[in-house]
Amino acid sequence: MRKDIHPEYREVLFHDTNADVYFLTRSTIATKTTREYEGVEYPYYPLDISSASHPFYTGEQRQAANEGRVATFNKRFGAFANRGKK
Repeated sequence: MRKDIHPEYREVLFHDTNADVYFLTRSTIATKTTREYEGVEYPYYPLDISSASHPFYTGEQRQAANEGRVATFNKRFGAFANRGKK
């Protein structure tokens, strides 16, 4: 392998701001800020969504999935179907 071409692989603190959960894992991501976690200073990177807040992993359903796509379509466009009938 050539030297000095690979990014630094180190422990990084990820913060899911939606669920307020912290993850400590190894990554090559470039960060500008650091934050202390359990008494140690780590490079810090905030996230909007992760497995702690994503509906697939949390088991939460979206509203559209609960009422069905046909019901959603009829709610939005049902008035147009009745316009032409006498």
